[in-house]
Amino acid sequence: MNDIAHTDRKVLAYLGPSGTFTEQALFSQEDLVDMDLRMSTSIPEVLRQVGDGAADLGFAAIENSIEGSVNITQDTLAFDAALLIQREVIISIELNLLVPRGTTLDAVERVVSFPHASAQCRGWLTHTLPDAQIDASNSTADAARQVARNSDGQTAAIAPARAAEVYDLEVLAEGIEDHSANQTRFVLVAREGIPAATGHDKTSLVVFQRADRPGSLLGMLQEFAARSINLTRLESRPTKQGLGDYCFLMDCQGHISDELVADCLRNLHMKHGLVKFLGSYPTDSDNGDEIRDEASTATLEADKWLDDLRDQIDC
Repeated sequence: MNDIAHTDRKVLAYLGPSGTFTEQALFSQEDLVDMDLRMSTSIPEVLRQVGDGAADLGFAAIENSIEGSVNITQDTLAFDAALLIQREVIISIELNLLVPRGTTLDAVERVVSFPHASAQCRGWLTHTLPDAQIDASNSTADAARQVARNSDGQTAAIAPARAAEVYDLEVLAEGIEDHSANQTRFVLVAREGIPAATGHDKTSLVVFQRADRPGSLLGMLQEFAARSINLTRLESRPTKQGLGDYCFLMDCQGHISDELVADCLRNLHMKHGLVKFLGSYPTDSDNGDEIRDEASTATLEADKWLDDLRDQIDC
């Protein structure tokens, strides 16, 4: 019997410990905060719990505006898990250098953080702490916890200001990320269920090519272009099946209930390769819905025109 049977509330797994950006993003969603929240030690563990039924929902980072995709999340969703995205949450990121109280900047010889966070501060670290050793942690908050528990007066953490409060650390330098327009995108996942269309939706999928041949990617992209469907993300990833064997991760505007999106996915699956559907879910969008609605109207008008012509065929 799994843990879900012991609670009346839905169980939601997310990356701990307390003080992560994941927690900050999660706490921006009022309906999610009321659930039975359970921290996990890694993103694969979060997604595994959902897949195994130990949690109803999982919440994890999938993309950063500076460093790109969080590969461990997208690879697990693409290759290892059978989960569907329910929504996305985007928050702004501010990174800080946290130390035990009384530690000075010239005493710092080692900096620990989640690899994506360290990479986002590469310029500041090179300029301010060029000789510091950079080590990886499971999360930014885990880095803060390590520094608080094993205070040696020489180690600092890159983490949110919230982590400083949780672990009683001092913010030695704030806003040390190299780019101010820094945002991270998180996704809520479940084993099943596709949220109803809202008119501002996104669809995520993975396309595995049947064969690596000239023009294969162009053929895929033409399916979207022909239907005026805007691709908001396109990324290739190795399939782990052999050198040079790649698949394509795609996000497009629209919902699978939209006829044009459904027709696009149908043709991708029929002509170009195996399509793994990762979900259709609410998102912020620009005028992609308006463009798609115009294309849908044009398609319906063309269908009616063709039906009228076919009605004239002699029986």
